Amino acid sequence: MARTTQLFMASTLYGAATLAAGLDSGSFPPADRRILVVSNNASVPETNPGLDRAPGFEVLRDRFDRVVSWNETITPLHPGGWVPRPDDVPLWERHLRMLWSLGDDAVELIVESLQVAPALSFVQVFTGAPISVYADGLMSYGPTRNKLGLLVDTRIDRLYHLDLVPGLRPLLLSEHGVEPQVVPTEGFTKVLSEVAEASADLAEEHLADVPEGAALLLGQYLSALGILSVAEEEELHLSMVRGAAALGHREIVFKPHPTAPAHWTEPLRAEAERLGATLTVLNTPVLAEVVYQRARPALVVGCFSTALLTASALYGIPVARTGTKLLLERLSPYQNSNRVPVTIVHALLPDLADASAVRSWSSPSPERVAAELTPLLHAVGFCMQPKAYPKLRAGAEAYLTGHLSAATWPYFKRRRLTSLGLPGAVPARLAFVPRNRTVRRVARRARALKKATMG
Repeated sequence: MARTTQLFMASTLYGAATLAAGLDSGSFPPADRRILVVSNNASVPETNPGLDRAPGFEVLRDRFDRVVSWNETITPLHPGGWVPRPDDVPLWERHLRMLWSLGDDAVELIVESLQVAPALSFVQVFTGAPISVYADGLMSYGPTRNKLGLLVDTRIDRLYHLDLVPGLRPLLLSEHGVEPQVVPTEGFTKVLSEVAEASADLAEEHLADVPEGAALLLGQYLSALGILSVAEEEELHLSMVRGAAALGHREIVFKPHPTAPAHWTEPLRAEAERLGATLTVLNTPVLAEVVYQRARPALVVGCFSTALLTASALYGIPVARTGTKLLLERLSPYQNSNRVPVTIVHALLPDLADASAVRSWSSPSPERVAAELTPLLHAVGFCMQPKAYPKLRAGAEAYLTGHLSAATWPYFKRRRLTSLGLPGAVPARLAFVPRNRTVRRVARRARALKKATMG
């Protein structure tokens, strides 16, 4: 009987910790050998350490029989851009079997972010291997954004995910009948504790000046994605400082995105000082969850980072959001995969500007999530990918008929509803207006005249 080898692909320490928690809890089927394939997806991998060089990784290494580098395997090609040509697939499989000493092993694949390279390229190489997907973020609750092809989607048998929103069932890959399975929360937090302990020296070095019980602000680099301008992103971070100060926090910690420019933090320091607060910048590669354990912040503020939900669901730390309404408006096209994480955070967490809501907020029960958040996400998911999820149409129509209001309109676009023939669409007699050049020209002149008369 052939030996079974499981190949796990990971690109982040958070993802590797998810795999470790799954292995510890017995979530994955038994195997004779387990190999971790590490991929560094940074735009310039040579200048950004991979996860196998991240603080705390060493405690995860022992869960695997071997660790190999995907970057070294396909060099000089980049993991995010390389896709094997169909005619070359048999050659690549033979090459990897020889390089990793797989021989005639029965191979099983466990990968993240299957919809794009490098995971999609990786599973295409091993054409007959069964596939499991693990999700380490909020995108698992959204629809599959790309067609995977029959040679891939027919091989997927399981979706492993963290229970970041208890009561909410992932939509990802459900159109293929893939069953979701929760990676136990206690196992994941245990692994994170090990990572924190293993990186204690680095944490002590970088967290020594981080006060306990501070407000922790999570920065994101949205301007790099073209979602916000640099000025808008700076204003987003400034609003975090102002909101935390307005809630009475005099110690504020800002954890910038690892690739964000260093000079962005200076205006935040100045604003905090103006408001009578002290701002500490946390430029360290440790996970936000390590900061939660070491410094135990009194509040975590962010836009739509997954770390907001880990703070709330896994550590019971109060959280608040800001900027999500603007992002719901800006995300384009409507199918943008960030839409679901933004929708979840906007619908679930309190607005930082609403002090009373922040102070009184508590995590909703799984029953309430299932009754209120699930129908919303199914409606959004159908609008994003109607061809992949036709069964969600009736639910989307029912939700839009009964729940469209000033509070729920930000989740939808009238033009999108019109193109799908859903409630809330532009009336048929006015549908020609957006496409009529003459009407648009007259409207522009009218707006210009109105501005001139008001000026």
